[in-house]
Amino acid sequence: MSLLPLCINAETLYVEVADDPWEHQRGLMFREYLPDNMGMLFIFPYPQRLHFWMKNTYIPLSIAYISSDWKIVEIYDMEPLSERLVSSKNKVQYALEVNRGYFQRKGIKVGDRVKFPCE
Repeated sequence: MSLLPLCINAETLYVEVADDPWEHQRGLMFREYLPDNMGMLFIFPYPQRLHFWMKNTYIPLSIAYISSDWKIVEIYDMEPLSERLVSSKNKVQYALEVNRGYFQRKGIKVGDRVKFPCE
């Protein structure tokens, strides 16, 4: 597994990239731990409304939906093992999952820009 740096404001996260349908489906399922400075970046081929759930996911997560120009447009908290869909209201091209509360702790909010990879 290779980790790539992703930057938001002054924060650097190391992310696994999910860029194919199988990786999109599996995501962070079945894991019991995620280090605080790590996450998973989901890359889709074009902007669309995205739908995520937490089936078989044990770690409480937050998700940021990110536009095609790398701006965070929505942030949601998700409950472990929930099958409730957490859908984007907007068409987005990327989603970033991190430990629940990470965005709030780091002062990351809607409107912030993501740099991937970090410059």
